[in-house]
Amino acid sequence: MLIKGLHHVSALTARASNNYQFYTNVLGLRLIKKTVNQDDVSVYHLFYGDEKGNPGTELTFFEIPMAGETREGVNSISATSLRVPSDAALTYWLQRFDEYEVPHGEITERGGRLTLSFTDFEKQRLILVSDEHNTGVPGGKPWDRSPVPAEFGIIGLGPIHLTVQDASLTIPVLTDLLGFRSKGSYPALVAGQPDILVFESGDGGSGTEVHVEERNDLPIERPGRGSVHHVAFRVDNEEELKQWVDRVSNFKFPNSGFVDRFYFRSLYFREANGILFELATDGPGFDTDEELEFLGESLALPPFLEGRRKEIEAQLKPLDTVIR
Repeated sequence: MLIKGLHHVSALTARASNNYQFYTNVLGLRLIKKTVNQDDVSVYHLFYGDEKGNPGTELTFFEIPMAGETREGVNSISATSLRVPSDAALTYWLQRFDEYEVPHGEITERGGRLTLSFTDFEKQRLILVSDEHNTGVPGGKPWDRSPVPAEFGIIGLGPIHLTVQDASLTIPVLTDLLGFRSKGSYPALVAGQPDILVFESGDGGSGTEVHVEERNDLPIERPGRGSVHHVAFRVDNEEELKQWVDRVSNFKFPNSGFVDRFYFRSLYFREANGILFELATDGPGFDTDEELEFLGESLALPPFLEGRRKEIEAQLKPLDTVIR
């Protein structure tokens, strides 16, 4: 039983069409699956990633049209990192963000790597992180039809940033339950706050890392559009996931049990500060119901929803219409 690294991050958007335009046209990611929220089929669930939607490259969004503004705070996934191949790529992105009027910071070192923070149109907190000196789990391969040149393209998820009220509650979940190991720390960006703690799993590297920041000066986050719903970690296969169901239950964490998400199998539970974690299998994959060449081009529905296709399609708005 081994956590291989990051699998995906799922966030919230109030405008699926604008979200689609930003993450494909500006960030250059591939829309690898256009489907619906299996718990509310009236809204989209969009998956972005590398050329194949490999585990560790996936950024997904649930559409919640009436979602309010996020009130940032603790007990949250407060930033999602996206890996780029080199330090030079960050200079390219600095210029691209200026061109597309994307709010951003400056190129800054965090934990020994150069990074560039930015936000999307809903203030989703994102960080580009350079793979220049990174080792461990390899990144993915940018889509060859991306508007961003491959040498600068996003190649997967980097460190996930958790901001918590009490780090002593989260750390044992990562280390004792999930098997992460400590990788040191680096200074907080806010003066007077504790160092940010770094944990990694599997073969290590930025594609496996969780960064934990403890803050006692912030309220509990109130999620809304632009917030992160959960982070998922990679497990190898379905049999191993079932062992994790038993392990999480033995640690007395209430959990979802085994869940079939069609493209992967999952287990959900909340760590001790209330952040939602998911364990997800590497397969079956996003080409289960679509040819690789045509991923994301039409609405994909799992078999148990296929009989409702006409009804579901009638409720969804086209993704090619930007809402001002």
